This record gives sequence, C-alpha cells and structure tokens, in this order.
Amino acid sequence: MHTLRAAAVQMVSGTRPEENIRTMQRLVEKAAAAGAAWVLLPEYWPLMGANDTDKLAVAEPLGSGAFQTALSETAKQNGVVLFGGTVPLQSPDKSKVLNTMQVYGRNGECIGAYNKMHLFGYSGLGERYAEADTILAGASVPHFSADGINVAAGVCYDLRFPEFFRAQLPFDVMMLPAAFTYTTGKAHWELLLRTRAVENQCYVVASAQGGTHESGRRTFGHSMIIDPWGEILDVLPKGEGIVMAELDAARLQSVRTRLPALAHRCL
Repeated sequence: MHTLRAAAVQMVSGTRPEENIRTMQRLVEKAAAAGAAWVLLPEYWPLMGANDTDKLAVAEPLGSGAFQTALSETAKQNGVVLFGGTVPLQSPDKSKVLNTMQVYGRNGECIGAYNKMHLFGYSGLGERYAEADTILAGASVPHFSADGINVAAGVCYDLRFPEFFRAQLPFDVMMLPAAFTYTTGKAHWELLLRTRAVENQCYVVASAQGGTHESGRRTFGHSMIIDPWGEILDVLPKGEGIVMAELDAARLQSVRTRLPALAHRCL
C-alpha cells in the first residue's frame, strides 16, 4: 500500500433524486478540492424515499441512467476514484432492485460493482425494516482494487458479518457505505467499525446517512475513518459534509509488524 488521502461523504438524502445528485456532486468536489484521492458516498445517496418501494420507480439498468452517469462524470471531473455508495439497479425480479455499490476510476469508467448480500431486517421500538421485501440479495463477494491497493467492500448490514470480510482478504482498506438507523447506529455502529479495523488490521472508511429524512426516518450519521489500531481519525456526527484522513502506509505496516495477528490465524 502507498499513502493516500481518502474522504467519506455524509448526506441526508431526500425524496428528489435530482437534488440528491447535486448534493453529491458538490460534496465530492469539496473533498477533491481538499486533496482527496478516493471518495466514498453513503448507501441510498440518490434516494431516501417516503416508502421503501419508491426506489423501484427509479431503478436503472446496469450501465446507464442518471445516477450512474452522474457518478462517472463526477469521478472524471474531479480526478478521484469514486466509491459510489449504492444506487438501485434493475433486477430479474420486477418487484425488487439490486442495491449496488459501483466504483469509478479517474477516467470515469466503472472498475467494479458489488450487489449488497446481507439484507437488513429489524423490528422493535416502534420501527420495522425488511430490505428483503424490495431488494434482491447479491450472490458474490466483492474483490476490488484501486491504485494498486486491495480494497474490501461492504454495505451497511454487511458490517455485522466478519466472515464476509475475511473472505475478501488480503486487503489494506475497507470501504463501507451505510444508512444505519439511529437506534442500531447508536448501539453498534462505532463498535462494529472499530472491530473490523482491528481484526483485519486495515483502514476503514465509512460513509453514512446522517439525520432526519423527509420520510421521517432517522439515520445515525457518524461517518468516520479509522486506522488499523482502531483509532478514529475523523468523524462527523450528523448533517451533510465530509470526513477526511491520510491512509498512511507506514502506520499500516507498523501495526501489522508489531502485532502480526493476520499471520497468526489458525482457522
């Protein structure tokens, strides 16, 4: 790995995709102007609908559509590797979408894609979520690389499944877009992110939705970047904005040399 500057974008996406696109473009431009080489967007950045089924109406075919075009152009215009959060793509099941993370290189070409595998379900404290009602689960573990660096990827609920990330080894950086609810985020978001950083001895860049949305849904925010020792380098508790930090190759090597836990794995 070589040292680079990474940023995570935090949004409070609404029900109008065209406004969300403009917000995304503005925040990526801000990150790039501050020196970010990689930029990560949150889950559901194009739309946080009034109803879970709203995303069906805006789902795009793979390779075309306003969301994918905006990601491609934004990466190219700002000269960044853009980890595009997630966009809704059409699936073989007309009643469901694929919740897809795409990665765009500096020339605007899509260099990787991952369909979210683990689908969130929760019921309690007056809340109910069932992503499987409107999302078709992905079937393949991602294996990304950018600028010669192996990158692990997951989306939101994937964070709770450590074996999913171990299946992606070896990697130096983990990119995780999310839209954690306030309830589950308050309880587990930081805990899980820091754990994934420590157990995989990697940098973690996590981008979140962070506020009360038009639908009334409340997301936890706290986009953050964490180093391989589990230390938080930058965090944004709520509202839209960016977090940024150096992903330091020497720091990564130091942690892995002093405590070679990955080399000590038995299973």
